[in-house]
Amino acid sequence: MTSPMTSSRCYVCIALLGLVRVASAQTLIVVGNDGGASALPYYRALNLLPDTPVAANPAVRAAPHAPYREADLLPVRSARLTPGRVTPRTLQAPGLSSFFLIGDDQPSRAWLHARADTLRALGAVGLVVNVGSADALAALRRDAPGLTLVPASGDDIAVRLSLSHYPVLVTATGIEQ
Repeated sequence: MTSPMTSSRCYVCIALLGLVRVASAQTLIVVGNDGGASALPYYRALNLLPDTPVAANPAVRAAPHAPYREADLLPVRSARLTPGRVTPRTLQAPGLSSFFLIGDDQPSRAWLHARADTLRALGAVGLVVNVGSADALAALRRDAPGLTLVPASGDDIAVRLSLSHYPVLVTATGIEQ
């Protein structure tokens, strides 16, 4: 005869086995959907999806077998950021590597030319938060020899750092234009 305590342990074990089985099933579970554009093309470009499609969710397809291409990430549009004036302020982010945000626009190009030596000295990496094509990105890179420029949405950074405008330099100790 089993005691109620033994029975409850069995139910807990069965429940845990069920959770392990669900966790290992590689299904996509949407916890929240606030709208917007799907990030699936970015995951495909980075080959982060499983190699075989998941039968339970036909919306999730296998990652492409073609190599990652930077052009797959373009165009980049950051809805929360526009060219404009940035008020300098201090930051306390020890260990943060210096980076800057720019776009494919005249204010960003002028700022990049004026600050290029400082940016190189800091080893700052540039996030190009608004750029329409691979050609436009290549032109920015030609204007910034010795600097690393990568296309990336700046919306999350804008929210986290309370930014509305670029070009801007972010260091461990401050935000400045």
